[in-house]
Amino acid sequence: MGMRAIGLGLVLACWGWTAAADERPNLVVIMADDMGYSDIGCYGGEIETPNLNRLAAEGMRFSQFYNNAKCAPTRASLLTGRYAQQVGCHNDPVKMVNCLTFAEVLRPAGYSTYMAGKWHAEELPTERGFDRYYGLTDGCCNYWNPGEQRDGEPKPAEKNYPRKWSRDGEVMRPYTPEDKDFYTTDAFTDFAVDTLKAHDTAKPFLLYLAYTAPHYPLQAPEEVIAKYRGKYRIGWDTLREQRHARQLDMGLLNPAWALSPRDPNVAPWVSVTEASAWNLEGLRGRREENLPWEHARDADLWDLKMAVYAAMVDRMDQNIGRVLAQLEAMGAMDNTLILFLSDNGGCAETRNDTPDVPPGPVNSYRSVDPPWANAQNTPFRLYKRYLMEGGISTPLIAHWPGHIEAGAITHAAGHLIDVLPTLVEAAGATYPADAPANEGRSLLPVMTGASAGDDREIFWNFGSDAAMRQGKWKLVHGLREPWQLYDMQADRTELHDVAAAHPERVQAMTDAWENWARKVGVEVRKHD
Repeated sequence: MGMRAIGLGLVLACWGWTAAADERPNLVVIMADDMGYSDIGCYGGEIETPNLNRLAAEGMRFSQFYNNAKCAPTRASLLTGRYAQQVGCHNDPVKMVNCLTFAEVLRPAGYSTYMAGKWHAEELPTERGFDRYYGLTDGCCNYWNPGEQRDGEPKPAEKNYPRKWSRDGEVMRPYTPEDKDFYTTDAFTDFAVDTLKAHDTAKPFLLYLAYTAPHYPLQAPEEVIAKYRGKYRIGWDTLREQRHARQLDMGLLNPAWALSPRDPNVAPWVSVTEASAWNLEGLRGRREENLPWEHARDADLWDLKMAVYAAMVDRMDQNIGRVLAQLEAMGAMDNTLILFLSDNGGCAETRNDTPDVPPGPVNSYRSVDPPWANAQNTPFRLYKRYLMEGGISTPLIAHWPGHIEAGAITHAAGHLIDVLPTLVEAAGATYPADAPANEGRSLLPVMTGASAGDDREIFWNFGSDAAMRQGKWKLVHGLREPWQLYDMQADRTELHDVAAAHPERVQAMTDAWENWARKVGVEVRKHD
């Protein structure tokens, strides 16, 4: 054995790894952006996602995996295994102080570390443990052209211009792709696949692939949109019912949990198709700024919006298929742990900046809006940025042949803070004892069937909203609301607040949340 190999062995031993490098699994983390709980096929959706469905059929689905309700705090916890507030991210942007990223833990343990896609943090990925990176360091952007107008094309629609991109430490702002067929979902995958092709297979690798899809703006290739045109004229009410029925058939949900009612701020679909039924005053507690009333009766536009959204999810799944094909070409599929999740629930934010341009092309900047977002989060209440289940529940698919039982579903609760310790344990690495402690626990015992999971405490804070899980109980409140208590075994769709029946539990959980808040630097506000 040469001195280089001996040196590597000593380094790995110091980090807790003693087996041969080629026995360690590769690690792939794939994340969608603003994708609802029920959008993909294996979680009840009608959108064509054969590659994700395959991962679920050959792996495990989590029915109760949690995010942080918003893009930046989710990424803070995912990368570091700590609560977002502990690393300096109370809302936006991700600062990532007092922490290590999973790349910073795994690279010294002998892993090649690669990333493509959305970063959404102040430092660049190559400054936080990644060997190679290409993508958007910002929050969201135009899918067709995040930069300046190109000859012969319309001016790209954009919310905040210019967006910041980077490749291997080089900052590009603005970033105007030369390829006129550029599409961000494809481009992120191109880089990921090309990087894997060039990978030195003597070492294991970590790949973090963070798509911006299906975050607004609604933009997708015309041929993919065409697959879904007309399918959503059934309306959001029927879509919710159909998705819920499939979720029950799959065993993802307890039949005792009722489908949550349509958001009271969303009109019934019949109001779109039958003008006589249109009654704005009938929308209890409506927030008009969240409702694009200028086209409220236009069923074709509503169908198009959801068709474009579906096309974005479809295209993402196609690209995930390209990554899987590359893993198979490398002979790496059987020795790779793959995790897929979304950063938060479906988004009800209204961005209709280009009302004269339909969703889809480069010069359009539109959102899917609350009615469809309500359907995307079936069977739950509310949306991204809220701490009800519709905001913080995400699919999690775990795939690792020979280690994870095919077709399994677990109802154990998990959270983003668990991803780093899961990767570290799978890699046989050791989290440095002198580093800021991560707050999660490895999910490998659950994934491999060694444990069914146990009761645990999980905490949230976003803006003025707060929540915690303690075993089967969930305590939650929003702005100017009292604490609500839900029994998540009996009522995960949060329809029956039992706080009045359990005042002592409410007080004990309130005290626990406030102690956590003080620990992580969140202001404690009293709620009656």
